[in-house]
Amino acid sequence: MESKRRTQAERTASTRAALIAAARPRFGAHGYAGVSTPDVAEAAGVSRGALYHHFVDKAALFAAVLEAVEAEVTERIAEAALLAPSGDALESLRVGAAAWLDATADPEVRQILLLDGPVVLGWPGWRDLTARYGLGLTEAALAAGVADGSIRPGPVSTMAHLLLGALNEAAQLVAGAEDPAAARAEVDAVVDLLLDALRPPR
Repeated sequence: MESKRRTQAERTASTRAALIAAARPRFGAHGYAGVSTPDVAEAAGVSRGALYHHFVDKAALFAAVLEAVEAEVTERIAEAALLAPSGDALESLRVGAAAWLDATADPEVRQILLLDGPVVLGWPGWRDLTARYGLGLTEAALAAGVADGSIRPGPVSTMAHLLLGALNEAAQLVAGAEDPAAARAEVDAVVDLLLDALRPPR
């Protein structure tokens, strides 16, 4: 009985993963409005009924795709931050911020996370999801810096929320710019100013 339940659970997880994998490049290439659930079901090799068994509607499928992308991007940021000079919390934040902006320059990530995400999930839902992944990393880096004296003391949670909001807005600004390269250069300069302001006065 246990083996049968485990097999069913594995089948369920496999079907769900296949649907997300099929939907992701389609949402990334065509945007939320340009994707149909029958097309996703066919690409995943399942029936439309099976799709709706796992996801109540297209918005729920999109939310699952968005969360998968957000988790992947957060992992990429964490890996990049680990390469920052040891013991320099501010540099970890700087490297992490650059990794976030690099990730959102990818057309698929930009379309799903920045362009369609706030529209489909609504601003509160999108903000909650992005905070669930990025906020912990940001708080940890800030707390480490405050503890070792490299970042000026302050309410870490509030600092993290404001910094994460600024970085999300920065990514939105670059994504919507007519000249993304020029916008990115300006954003990088301003992010440096914001992070440098976190250093204790000398």
